[in-house]
Amino acid sequence: MTKVAIIASNGSLFDAYKVLNVATAAAASDAEVGIFFTFEGLNLIHKEGHKQLPIPEGREHFQEGFEKENIPSIPELLEMAQEMGVKIIACQMTMDVMSLDKDAFVDGIEVGGAASFIHYASDANITLTF
Repeated sequence: MTKVAIIASNGSLFDAYKVLNVATAAAASDAEVGIFFTFEGLNLIHKEGHKQLPIPEGREHFQEGFEKENIPSIPELLEMAQEMGVKIIACQMTMDVMSLDKDAFVDGIEVGGAASFIHYASDANITLTF
């Protein structure tokens, strides 16, 4: 079985699409997928933040394209990823630095440190960072 390890460290709408599109595509291909959300990447799984991610300046026209092409929203993609068994891991250190508790994030996440993600990724076939 293919194993995919992804680090999500950026927090814009485009970052969310990159991370969740790759994760759901891999999961749909029967890969085991884990995503480690750290620093600004925590916005992608924050209960409120993931619903209002910024579009990079000058790229506002993409929103119309997403809607026209029936691309799922980030909340929908996140839910799909979880339903497909994608492991969602929030960085404990970043949460501590930002004074965030697990209940600030969507349900069904895990909290772990960098060492636990390194252990997860140690036998991954594919590793990516966004």
